[in-house]
Amino acid sequence: MNIAIAFFSATGNTRAMARIIRNNFKALSAKVDLHDVTVPAARQKGVDLSAYDAAVFGSPVHSLRAPQLMRDWLATLDGNGMRCAMFFTFGGFMAHPAHHSTAEILKRRGFTVVASAEFPGKHTYNLGGWRAFPDRPDDRERDLAARYAEAAYNRFAGNDPGELSDLPQGPFSEAELTHFESFRFKMVSKLPTRDGTECSLCGLCEEICPSGAMNHATGIADPHACIACLGCVAACPENALVINSTRESWQPKLSMSNTTEAELNAQTGKIYL
Repeated sequence: MNIAIAFFSATGNTRAMARIIRNNFKALSAKVDLHDVTVPAARQKGVDLSAYDAAVFGSPVHSLRAPQLMRDWLATLDGNGMRCAMFFTFGGFMAHPAHHSTAEILKRRGFTVVASAEFPGKHTYNLGGWRAFPDRPDDRERDLAARYAEAAYNRFAGNDPGELSDLPQGPFSEAELTHFESFRFKMVSKLPTRDGTECSLCGLCEEICPSGAMNHATGIADPHACIACLGCVAACPENALVINSTRESWQPKLSMSNTTEAELNAQTGKIYL
């Protein structure tokens, strides 16, 4: 069986899980290709799914859904009845309705969605001072990935003819969810910038920016294009890029979510079939 895994990963959590999932599919004798569609050029190039028997789509959860850039890209695909699965990485504060939202896009594009999973991973705002899943993914996610790959493979192969159903939709309308995306800029009130720090101008921040927002020459992210993924901050080899401190919002966020740091970080992932 030939499987394509296409994923969006700004800070590396989803990329790490894509590689782990790939290895588990390979252990089941599948041939697997990874397609990283994080940067604009990769999304524009696209993925020729006609060469594959099944596909897996991976994404982080941004404001309860897959990032807008990933949703837009998925909406360009033609499923032609292909069986597919999804997986998401999340930073601890609600992973729904990302599964349902993404499944609906894929169904509209002609895919048959058979499985999904969510995996804890370091929260983006840890780069400013939060402490959500600081050491994840770990062995718990690796074990879950093995079970997920086996279940998805069985559905791809027809050994288990089931399809994914009854995903939590959550209480919010699409308009409300779109509004929530703007909240990312309340937490990250200072978009990535060098803020006067010297750097070697390697250009990596601009090269990996998912939205084309970062200008490595000026060291400033375009506020009209930036999606606050903070991939540039995470990847900077000289730690020259910074955002505002998020430490002050950490405890209020825990309180608002009616949880503690220990309870949050004890969470495990889940498979949906």
